[in-house]
Amino acid sequence: MRLIYADNNATTPIAPEVVEAMTPFLTHDFFNPSSMYEPARKTHEAVVRARKAVADFFKVSDPRQFIFTSCATESNNTAIVGVAKAVPGRRQIVTTAVEHPAVLEVCKDLQRQGHPVTFLPVDRDGKLDLRQYIRAIGPETLLVTIMHANNETGVIFPVAELARIAKEIDPAIVFHTDATQSVGKLPIDLEGEFRHVDLLSFSGHKLHTPKGIGALFVRRGTPMRPLLIGGHQEEGRRAGTENVPYIVGLAKALELAAANLDDEATRIRALRDRLEQALEATIPWVQVNGRRAPRLPNTLNISCHFVEGEGMLYQLSAAGICASSGSACTSGSLEPSHVLRALGVPFTAVHGSIRFSFSRYNTEADIDRIIEVFPQVVSNLRRISPYWDAANNTPRPEAIAMLEAASRNGGTAAPARSVDNRP
Repeated sequence: MRLIYADNNATTPIAPEVVEAMTPFLTHDFFNPSSMYEPARKTHEAVVRARKAVADFFKVSDPRQFIFTSCATESNNTAIVGVAKAVPGRRQIVTTAVEHPAVLEVCKDLQRQGHPVTFLPVDRDGKLDLRQYIRAIGPETLLVTIMHANNETGVIFPVAELARIAKEIDPAIVFHTDATQSVGKLPIDLEGEFRHVDLLSFSGHKLHTPKGIGALFVRRGTPMRPLLIGGHQEEGRRAGTENVPYIVGLAKALELAAANLDDEATRIRALRDRLEQALEATIPWVQVNGRRAPRLPNTLNISCHFVEGEGMLYQLSAAGICASSGSACTSGSLEPSHVLRALGVPFTAVHGSIRFSFSRYNTEADIDRIIEVFPQVVSNLRRISPYWDAANNTPRPEAIAMLEAASRNGGTAAPARSVDNRP
């Protein structure tokens, strides 16, 4: 059975070109780049070249503004906590309710330490209200941290505009974005459109590198204390011997991503759109989350009412298809996704969300197979659902009544326009 991997927002397969670039530094060029003897010069120079390659990808003229880290989580922690430590005179943080936990939980931890934190809501399409955003910023605002693209829905936030607004209100405000999902999928010019962004985090394993390498852009002059202390590496901003093979691999991955940006925006978007249209046409009572907002070209988050995401994942896996659920129950919690709750996804669908996310390695045949399998998976699970009338292939009247009552009471949102798409 051929494996179909459609969970690239979680992690990506390692590109063969990345493995090839890394191999010398995993074998004979193993030296510490900080060592003074001649054989170590090659490893030091490899780090220098890689840093320049990363800077070139983001159109940054000074490569020293990039710090290599172990992952985006470390980059986010360094950015947020580092700024909070460096500017004790201000305390308020502005973020959104749909951030990745690597940002959300850091902000909650700082909130417990006395930092006022504003968690901005999103609408049913996953978009921010600019008026609410502007009202949230005040004289005590220290940091704004807003993701570039959401990992679950793919919804893209207007980060360049949000950063510009923050700086126009008060140039002392520090603006950070978690760009983990967007790097390699969208163009980012940090000296052009994104020139008001002070800090940007991303991770290599979303870009076809091994897990264990990330980076943080720190614009010159941005106040930030180091998170890891104990060495002179990264100009004293991140202690620890550089992970040379993975740094070289990250640079190669960005080179490949730059060459594939057009492919990502055309061929992969076409794959995603074909799958979306086919599933909406063949499965009744579904909704595409974030469909009316700008989205990453590779991401489809679809909620199927009256089924559980966990059951769908098991059956997809049995058919050789790897995807992910919008429900956190697959990670040991019965709580639904905080992102889908923020979007007001109805309770009848919030546990029944599946995310398909693609990369340049996916093919038309992959989409064909998902279209063949997934509607049958949903049908199988609905037959055993207490909310579904299998004979008529429709929800039971009491299930619809429960949904309508919840909507009237304001507990959860009513189904989106696209939910009841029965012929």
